[in-house]
Amino acid sequence: MHKQKKIHLGTHIVLIIGSVIMLFPFLWMILSSFKTVGEQMMIPMKIFPSNFGNLENYKQALEAVPFVKLYINTILMIAGRVLCAVVFSSMAGYGFARMQFPGKNILFGIVLLQMMVPGQIFIVPQYMMLSKMNLLNSVFALIFPALVSAFGTFLLRQQYMSIPKELEEAAVLDGCNPWQTFVKVMVPITKSSIASLAIFTALFAWKDLMWPLIANNDLNKMPLSAGLSVLQGVCQTNKGALMAGSVIATVPMLIIYLLCQKQFIEGIAQTGIKG
Repeated sequence: MHKQKKIHLGTHIVLIIGSVIMLFPFLWMILSSFKTVGEQMMIPMKIFPSNFGNLENYKQALEAVPFVKLYINTILMIAGRVLCAVVFSSMAGYGFARMQFPGKNILFGIVLLQMMVPGQIFIVPQYMMLSKMNLLNSVFALIFPALVSAFGTFLLRQQYMSIPKELEEAAVLDGCNPWQTFVKVMVPITKSSIASLAIFTALFAWKDLMWPLIANNDLNKMPLSAGLSVLQGVCQTNKGALMAGSVIATVPMLIIYLLCQKQFIEGIAQTGIKG
C-alpha cells in the first residue's frame, strides 16, 4: 500500500510539472502584456511587470487593429463552418452508414483520402474557384474550405453504424420515410457526437491562419488569427502590445473551452470509436 502511494505521488508530481510547462507560455503572454518596452528588454530577464495596472499595451493593440470587426468576422466564420460541418457531415455520414447506392465504397474511399492528404494541396484550386466567382475578400471566402468536412463525415458515419438497425426498422413500421428517420431518430441519438464535431470545427476555424491570409487581403474582412499577424508587423518595437492582442484574441476561446470541456473530451474519445 505504501508503494502504491509513492507511485500515485510520483504520477501527480509528473503531471503537475507537465501542466506547469504547458501553461507557462500562456502565463508569460499575460505577464508580458503588462510590461513596458523597457521591462521587455531588461537583462537579466524580468518575469513580473512592475505595474499590473499598465494598460498601454492593450490600448495600442486596440488602436492598431479593429478587434471588433475581427471578432465579428471570426464569429461569422466559425458559425458558417460549424453549420456546414454539422448539416452536411450528418447527412453524408448517414448516407454512407445506412444507405446503399452505386459507388458507395469508392466515394467513401475518396473521403478517407481527403483526410490523408495535406490541406495545403487544396489551397490553389480553392483560391481559383473563389476568384472565378468574385468572392475573394468576403466572409464566404473564410467559410468556403470547410463547406464539407471529411473528418466530420467519417466521425458521424462511425456513430451511425454503431446504432442498431432495429431502431430504423421500428421507425419505418411507424410510417417514417428515410428523411424522417434521419431527423427524428438518428440525429437525436448522435447529438453528443454532433456537438463534439461542432466544437472541433470551431477550434480548427479559430486557429486557421494560412487560408484567411490568402483569401482576404482586407484587414476589415479578416478573422482574429490573421489580424494578429498584421498586429505583429505593426508592433515590431513593442512585443507587449502583441502579447496584449494575443490575450484579447485568446480569452473568448478559453471561455468556450471551459464551458464545453466535457463535450471536447468526449469528442477526443469518440474519434477512436469503430463501427
